Amino acid sequence: MLIGIVGKPSSGKSTFLNAACLTSSKTGDYPFTTIEPVPGTGYVRIPCVCKELDVTCNPQNSLCLNRVRLVPIQMLDVAGLVPDAWKGRGMGNQLLDDLRRADVLIHVVDFSGSLDADGNQIERGSYDPEKDIAFLETEVVKWMEQLVRKDWQKISRTAETERIPIDKLLSDKFAGLKITQQQIRQALNKSGVNPSIPTKWTDDELFNFLKILREIAKPIVYAANKIDIPEAAKNYQRLKEKYGDDLIPCSALAEYFLRKFAEEGVISYTPGDSDFTILQPEKLAEKDKKALEKIRTNILQVYGSTGVQALINRAVFDILDVIAVYPVEDQHQYTDHNGNILPDVYLVPRGTTAREFAGMIHQDLANSFINAILVKTQRRIGENYELQDGDVIKINAADAH
Repeated sequence: MLIGIVGKPSSGKSTFLNAACLTSSKTGDYPFTTIEPVPGTGYVRIPCVCKELDVTCNPQNSLCLNRVRLVPIQMLDVAGLVPDAWKGRGMGNQLLDDLRRADVLIHVVDFSGSLDADGNQIERGSYDPEKDIAFLETEVVKWMEQLVRKDWQKISRTAETERIPIDKLLSDKFAGLKITQQQIRQALNKSGVNPSIPTKWTDDELFNFLKILREIAKPIVYAANKIDIPEAAKNYQRLKEKYGDDLIPCSALAEYFLRKFAEEGVISYTPGDSDFTILQPEKLAEKDKKALEKIRTNILQVYGSTGVQALINRAVFDILDVIAVYPVEDQHQYTDHNGNILPDVYLVPRGTTAREFAGMIHQDLANSFINAILVKTQRRIGENYELQDGDVIKINAADAH
């Protein structure tokens, strides 16, 4: 699972990644500060099941802070996209190619309107951030169209003359983009094109089909970044109804400050919290105290969080529809073979069965699967049981030790 961080130059993508992952990606107020894609490990936030079970956990593959489990997720900051990148403008197709592996995109938008279409500084409030939302979607669809166009005549003719389903041929074409045949079939149904006569599709029909396929296969959530700037707040109020839950107010810079101070032990703050506590005021310069107070007053008390964690959680849990499952070896002590309590948590697609989950831990467990136990209720389940969010599960397998 990979989240791509996208947007035009200087919109705050690198700051977002720095905040989400506490990396030190280069930032700057000029286009193409990031040239190579920068990977990082962010975290989704869930209530840790240790609270429900009334135990103190000892996480191995994740973190637990104040009964909140932070589960690692891979992220990638892609260099800034500019209009007509699909034609090779700016860093062009190289950047779009970096998106191939992404399952979901977080589009960081400068909502203060202080950057032009290419990411150059202009008077604050003089640019409409909605233009960025439209442009980036067009770029991704145009890029997909370009990939299909060069072979479209051959693909469409082959589908008709050899009676090979068009979704099969397109899934071969899109294999490198992590786009599945099922997603293509879904887009064909939603777009209303006739899959049996693709040679008769108009240019508009092909583009509309690809637009719907992009929504399904490369979904986007939008970070209304720099939300503490008055112009950004106005733009957010204007657009929030239109984009609904996919538009989240955000201050990547505020989150970065909070996480940095928390890491240094100066404040107590768990990513995604609506407040923080200053633990060592003597270590804060006067300007830092003022900056923290502004974050509390202008962002946390207004929006409930800085938005960074909310965006990651939205992308993973709501858009990709995954759930959290905790495997253990001892169903009574909730431990692994080393005695670690609730050591691991796995993020798996909703609908994952007990046997499929066993295979995610180790293929031998799936091959020798006998049954499993839902630890909270001590109920025994079979291989086809669909796991639920927050399940704690013990796998019983032949020859398991």
